[in-house]
Amino acid sequence: MRKSRPLTASLAVLILAATTGLSGVSAAEGEVSEEALAKGREIAFDIMTGNCLACHMMAGGEMPGNIGPPLVAMRARFPDRAKLREQIADSRISNPKTIMPPFGAHGILSDEELDMVTDFVQSL
Repeated sequence: MRKSRPLTASLAVLILAATTGLSGVSAAEGEVSEEALAKGREIAFDIMTGNCLACHMMAGGEMPGNIGPPLVAMRARFPDRAKLREQIADSRISNPKTIMPPFGAHGILSDEELDMVTDFVQSL
């Protein structure tokens, strides 16, 4: 039994270390101001820029579309912010047959606007 204590202690330390960073976002990295989220929401809901509601259902949106998946539990679905941003910027990368417009590749949204929309969508 005494020989298994170091092994048990080592396993406990490894499990603790592995689960400590599971959120995927550090506190400093995950901080987004309310102002930035509001601006991202404004862009996402604007029919001349993001127009996300044309295809997606999301909290706070009136008359949402049902062509694309509902934008709910987005941090769980996209824990990696870069992957979510890539999906918004040019979803053809992960799905060449998508009907989602490539908002970044076609210059519909600027890099700054893409960042704000990404932060907003990930907050849903």
